[in-house]
Amino acid sequence: MKLAVIGGGAAGFFAAIHGAQRGLETVILEKSNKILAKVKVSGGGRCNVTNVVTDPTLLVKNYPRGHRGELRGPFTKFSTIDTVNWFELKGVKIKAEADGRMFPVTDSSQTIIDCLVAESKMNNIKIHTGSTVTKIERSENGFLLELDSTLSLYFDYVIVATGGSPNLSSYSWLVNLGHTIIPPVPSLFTFNIPDSPFIKIMGVSVQDVKIKILNSAFEENGPLLFTHWGISGPAVLKLSAWGARWLAENGYNFSISINFIPPFNEEQVYEKLMEHSFQNKLKKVCNTSQFNIPSRLWELLCKRTSIDEHKRWSETSKASLRKLSQQLVACQLNVKGKTTFKEEFVTCGGVDLKEVNMKTMESKLIPGLYFAGEILNIDGVTGGFNFQAAWTTGFIAGSSIKV
Repeated sequence: MKLAVIGGGAAGFFAAIHGAQRGLETVILEKSNKILAKVKVSGGGRCNVTNVVTDPTLLVKNYPRGHRGELRGPFTKFSTIDTVNWFELKGVKIKAEADGRMFPVTDSSQTIIDCLVAESKMNNIKIHTGSTVTKIERSENGFLLELDSTLSLYFDYVIVATGGSPNLSSYSWLVNLGHTIIPPVPSLFTFNIPDSPFIKIMGVSVQDVKIKILNSAFEENGPLLFTHWGISGPAVLKLSAWGARWLAENGYNFSISINFIPPFNEEQVYEKLMEHSFQNKLKKVCNTSQFNIPSRLWELLCKRTSIDEHKRWSETSKASLRKLSQQLVACQLNVKGKTTFKEEFVTCGGVDLKEVNMKTMESKLIPGLYFAGEILNIDGVTGGFNFQAAWTTGFIAGSSIKV
């Protein structure tokens, strides 16, 4: 019995390994000349394998597409604990960091790549790069795969693990099979802010902010980083994931409000500034940062409220302190456009989950056709969650084939 896995990424390799372990003659078909490319660049080249969250009910809350219960069952079958155990059984030790992300102790993505490739060789999996599948035809007992429009190969089973794509046309061969594709749009991206007043302090980060997209229900907490093009950091990336479709529909032209010191509100901040003003009359406002705000950010916010660098607390009006309070808890900026988060492109959209048996990852429309990874309408926030979805769906797809 022959199995074709289309896609040589994390989900594809994991699905192929578990399919081969069921006795299937397995082939990985990767259209590019590189395998596991996203694994290579993930986490700054360290590979953010998974996350410390173990409870499936809590884990699904990190998936803008998949959190409504679709992933709870799959995560019960193969959890973050199973991921760590699987790699450690293969000799790859995994460590947890303070923010919950998990990496190989080597801090090298090549460790994960070497492990997956070694397991593939051990299970006699053939890997063909530069092999583009242009068409899938359902035959009487299996599938005919057309490669580069010149070669057709027969397989009993097919697992599609091609990852996400920003172009709807990339899914045409699945549409031709009868599957519904949720139109793809980008997820996990940073915000461009032309003429940002914060360009002067690029590189400065704030450990905990609340960012809200105005005129929407989307808001997120987390670290923020000022960049030369706008803002980045986990808070922004999470916001881009949860708001991915809304942001696309609005042409990535929107306004945000930043609270640099949650959970304080404007009135609470104003009262504390008044209190500090009374206690530190002779000190210069710009030199005495409050609320653990980075000094360079504090200075910039003071200047935005017309408090110059020489002004003392005793010389600062109540109106100026009120404006400074507003800047600290409701700093408004206009966003125009987005920037892809490094090479870790993630897509919101893909095969409609209603057409997939989430217990097996098999198509409800076409027996013998399975899906794994980001080809599905599943995506997570940053922190190892997208890889966990790849390991989980790959494991279930490969393990569920009835041999």
